[in-house]
Amino acid sequence: MKIALIGYGKMGKMIEQIARERGHEIVSIIDIDNQQDFDSPEFASADVAIEFTAPQAAYANYLKAWAKGVKVVSGSTGWMKEHGNDVRQACANGKTLFWASNFSIGVAIFSAVNRYLAKIMNEFPQYDVEMEETHHVHKLDHPSGTAITLAEEIVERIDRKTAWAEDTTDPSLLRVDNIRRGEVPGIHTVRYDSDADLITITHDAHSRKGFALGAVLAAEYTAQHQGLLTISDMFKF
Repeated sequence: MKIALIGYGKMGKMIEQIARERGHEIVSIIDIDNQQDFDSPEFASADVAIEFTAPQAAYANYLKAWAKGVKVVSGSTGWMKEHGNDVRQACANGKTLFWASNFSIGVAIFSAVNRYLAKIMNEFPQYDVEMEETHHVHKLDHPSGTAITLAEEIVERIDRKTAWAEDTTDPSLLRVDNIRRGEVPGIHTVRYDSDADLITITHDAHSRKGFALGAVLAAEYTAQHQGLLTISDMFKF
């Protein structure tokens, strides 16, 4: 498979390594200093572009890739509020985007457990629920895209929570705390606390490798599918 990379930071370099190890060809690498390469024949030859950039750049990158007939896999977050409807409309009209806030296989499993546990805990109002996410000091956005996805899954299933929020004491809101320290790849914890006991589930990433592998697996899936795709489509849970 021919892959183009959009964004060539730590994640982009790791994706490149894993993609080559899996026998794929990297035909184009686009970063901030060579945006003109979106118009190159090498980029247009890609089966899929894998995009990891900043929220303010992501949607424009999708448009540039789609204009060349290239499907997109993206882990960029923060663009959905402004451009979510635009992307859904484009994918309904024949464009393809595989989007996930986190491509880790372990996080996909953790998310499935989170949804199932929230469904159970809806029946036990004596348990209050809260979340915490920890990332490296270079991560400026908060809460993380993964934390937002997990929080939304909980709110959808627990009637006593109407929304999620940071720094809240409102019992009707799911509190989501964030910590920035060191070089932590990512830790996400959900806690259900009662007077009697505490139930905790945690995903603790050892490195970015799991995210990068998941992105390449998503590209392999996207090459054979079309429309607006998610982790749930790929893993079927």
